[in-house]
Amino acid sequence: MADLLARAVAPAVDFTRIGALWVRASMAYPVSFWLLAVSSFLITGLDFAGIVVILGNIDDLGGFGLHEIAFLYGASGLGIAFADLLVGRVERLGQMIRLGRLDVMMVKPVPLLVQVCADEFALRRLARVLQAGVVFGVGCWTVDWTLPRVGASVVMVVCSALIFFSLFVGLACVQFWTTDSAEVASAFTYGGNTVTSYPLSVFPSEVVKALTFVVPIAFVSWYPALFVLGRPDPFGLPSWLQHAAPVAAAVCLLAAGLAWRAGVRHYRSTGS
Repeated sequence: MADLLARAVAPAVDFTRIGALWVRASMAYPVSFWLLAVSSFLITGLDFAGIVVILGNIDDLGGFGLHEIAFLYGASGLGIAFADLLVGRVERLGQMIRLGRLDVMMVKPVPLLVQVCADEFALRRLARVLQAGVVFGVGCWTVDWTLPRVGASVVMVVCSALIFFSLFVGLACVQFWTTDSAEVASAFTYGGNTVTSYPLSVFPSEVVKALTFVVPIAFVSWYPALFVLGRPDPFGLPSWLQHAAPVAAAVCLLAAGLAWRAGVRHYRSTGS
């Protein structure tokens, strides 16, 4: 039992050790670190500032008011911020392949995915977590809280991070075959974050169904938020979807794991 527990914890320990090395390196230049962190906080905050400006000229957006959209924005923003902090580096997998760095990682006694994700770990990305957390707090202000809604909110943020984690890793695996297609992943990760920052009621029902049953980005914030906010589904889809985010996250993680395994097996060193 102790051996199984040690094996389960080992990847997290390895990630922490590698990340700590990069944190110490970045703190060697503290002024640069804080400038980048503050600028990241302000730049990401401009997205929500745009939403505030829009709602300053209209009463609602897709039937949702400012605080409700802040709730959606914050949940999606926290999910991608945590995923970007922990595994965002996997987007540069193609670059690592071209430079031969992946070959070096493969001979080290640390899981390859851990090394790829922890490489050049940037603590300044916590600024994005903070910014999304502030907006999420604004959105929480008007929610009529009950114990089930508190639990659903926690599950929503966790599943949001896991879904984006899966998208980062799974779509980065395309680069095992193409070596230069980071934009494909960005279309679904950062693009998905943009879409889920707004009420999906502004999109046609066909788009929402695709984001539910094809690429389950709708479970990042939309369906759990409907339950927490006490809103009916404007598209008339089954109410059980509001509680299905853990299932969607599990499916995404499984798909990402299979994609990573297939990509590593296909890899034949630099230039393949």
